Order: sequence, then C-alpha cells, then structure tokens
Amino acid sequence: MWPTLPNKAQTLAPPKQTLQQTRRVANSPLLDSLLRSDSRLATVVNHAANYELQIIYTQIMRDTLGRPHFTQHDFRLDARQYFNPASLVKLPVAALALEKLHTLGHPGLTRRSPMATRTAFRCQTAAPYVPSTDSDRVNTVGNYIKRMLLVSDNNAYNRLYEFLGQGQLNKRLAQLGYTNSRVTRRFAPCDTTANRHTNPIDFFDTTGQVLYQQPAAFNATSLVPPLGRVIKGRAYRAGGRTIAHPYDFTTANYLPLQDATDILKSLLFPEATVATQRFNLTADDHAFLRFYLRHSPHSSGFRPYSSSAFFDAYKKYLYYGRSPHVLLDSTLRVYNVVGMSHGYLADVAYFTSPSQHSEFLVSAVLYVNQDGIINDGAYEYTSIGLPFLEHLGQAIRRYETTRAHSQAGLFRLAFPIENE
Repeated sequence: MWPTLPNKAQTLAPPKQTLQQTRRVANSPLLDSLLRSDSRLATVVNHAANYELQIIYTQIMRDTLGRPHFTQHDFRLDARQYFNPASLVKLPVAALALEKLHTLGHPGLTRRSPMATRTAFRCQTAAPYVPSTDSDRVNTVGNYIKRMLLVSDNNAYNRLYEFLGQGQLNKRLAQLGYTNSRVTRRFAPCDTTANRHTNPIDFFDTTGQVLYQQPAAFNATSLVPPLGRVIKGRAYRAGGRTIAHPYDFTTANYLPLQDATDILKSLLFPEATVATQRFNLTADDHAFLRFYLRHSPHSSGFRPYSSSAFFDAYKKYLYYGRSPHVLLDSTLRVYNVVGMSHGYLADVAYFTSPSQHSEFLVSAVLYVNQDGIINDGAYEYTSIGLPFLEHLGQAIRRYETTRAHSQAGLFRLAFPIENE
C-alpha cells in the first residue's frame, strides 16, 4: 500500500539510509568557501535565500579495491524547500520504465519493442505505431528514454509516465526509499484526476503482431503532498491574463535535490548502493542509461537530433551553461539530468576526467523569477541562472584539480561502461 501521511507536521519521512560509504557534511565550510572564492558566483551566493539556492557537492575517493567512498558537502540543502523539479523527474521515470520491462517478464518484450499508446480518458493523446526503416524514429521505451535524456523531450516523458501508471510509479519510488518524492503529472495541461488515469498501450513484435497489451489504469489511492500546501510567487498567468494570487504547486511533481542526487548515484554506482535502493536493472540497462546521460545530441548518433538546433551543450548547464557555440572539453565527461520550468533551474551531474583521475558530483537548483509572476515567461535563465551553473561547475572542477584523487589503476577499474 502507498503510505498515507496524516498531517503537515509528519509529511516528510525521516532521512532514508543513503548510499554506502557516504559521509555528509551539512552546511559545509569547504563548499561555502569555494562558493565565495569565485566573484562570478557572488550575485547569487550573497542572496542565496532570495534565489532559493541549494547545492550538493560530492567528493569521490577509491579505496585499494577500487570501491568508491563519498563525502557529501551541502549548501542550504533543505527537503522542505519546495522547488519545481521539472525534467529532473525524467531520470527515475527512465529507470523505472526499464525496470518494469523486466518485472513484466513477457517473452520478447524489450526496450526496442515498438509500442502504440491509445486513449481512454480525457486529456489523453495517442501515439500510434508507425513502422519505419529508421529504427530511431519508431516509438519504443528505449527511444523515449533517448529523447528524454538527450534533449529532455516532454512527450517522451508523458509516454513513459503512462506506461508506468501513477500509482505503481510512486509505489516503487517509496519502496526504493524515496518517500518524500512524488511524480503525479504529465507535462501537459491535465487536471489532477486526468493524471491519475493512464492510457492503454500495445507492444508489437518485429512482424507487427501484438506482443503485449497493457490496459488503461487508474490510481485509486490519492497521493498525499509531502509538504502540505505549497504556493509560490505573487501572481501567475493563465488564459491570457494575470491572476493576482500565488501559484499552487501542492499537487505538482516533487523530487528533492537529495533524492535526485541519490538516484543518479545509484544508477552510476549500483555496486555502492544499498541493495533495497537499487533499481532492478541489468548491466546492459545501466550501460544504456550511462551512454545517453553523458552524450550530446550529436555525439549520441541518434538520428532525429542530428540538426544544428540540438547543439552539444543543449543540456549540460553545469560547466557549460547552455551556449550553442561552446566546444566541449574532450578531457571531461558529464553524466547529468536537468530541469528548467516556472523559474526554477536545476542540474544533477556526475563529472569524471580520465586524464586527471578525478570524479565528483554536483547538484544545484536556484530560482530566477524576479518579478514573482509564474508562467509569464519572464525568467532570468540566461542572464543569471545558466551563467551561475556554468561558473559553479567550473569553480568546483578547478578545486578538484588541486585535490588528491584515486590512483590511476583504481580509477580505470571504476570508469563507467556505456552502451548504445
């Protein structure tokens, strides 16, 4: 059963058992010092409360057996400080979709199986199976994951949200220990009830014959918002006019920064994750996710994203900002997921540099909405948010070049395996 939470005073669950070999330094003096050592970060850091800034910087060291040990440094980390996770929720949805394929255990059903999404309730849209000689353009679980991780495609997320079903999606998150997280909405203007209804879906074999059918589903259990009522801003835009009341995020998606960080860590370091918190994935699944978490639209070889519109730094906010002209550093690999919506800007990333034998994680979120109006499109993403994340990633990597790291041999043992 999905757990019910009786009142606001008890909405947030106690901290879960986190990854093995992890030491946390709350309100870290080291991280605070790093943030204040770079003048490019001052505008946000000196007014951190106004920007609702939260940061996690995780150092990684390897022992003599090559096992990772994590030291997490926090800055203003607070699971009670709501932020709109936007596309951050695509990471657990991608992992859970792969996991569900294994759980179903249907012969022949894989991430490459063509699928068709039908409709059965209001606000639902269809996505038919259209055979194509270009396998990248066929609707499959694997291709939807590629679209989510490479360019943060919202429709792809909707299809996998519908494949998982709201109830089972959140039940599984709770089982994995993410009891403060909620994934309750499509990225579409559907009401709360419509989001509890998910579509019927058909899967096909290579000859076009129906392989597996999933009926429409309804989540009969109302999910209790972990933070109680959440309202933000002084006004919001809707229906072409400005409503002079705060925007209500109470039933919106929520993924605390710690949970988003731990999910990425568990996918990159399953061997260092408590068994009860591991996704039920194969080594091939992990390699597949790593490949698309790291690659740019162009370097991935995924044909729908070969045009110049999908530049290399399309979703590498930390370290690169979002410049269409930046050249990626060939000595650095970044595995990440991002979020950008309603004035919130977030990136959760793992950095690794083989030539420097270094690896670390950085997660950050900030709010850039100076006029306080939600949905008006007037956010300071390009003037404040993206430059801050770019400089933050650069500042921490610069510090990492001065820090002792694992021996070269141990690092080679640890380097992630990837697979298309």
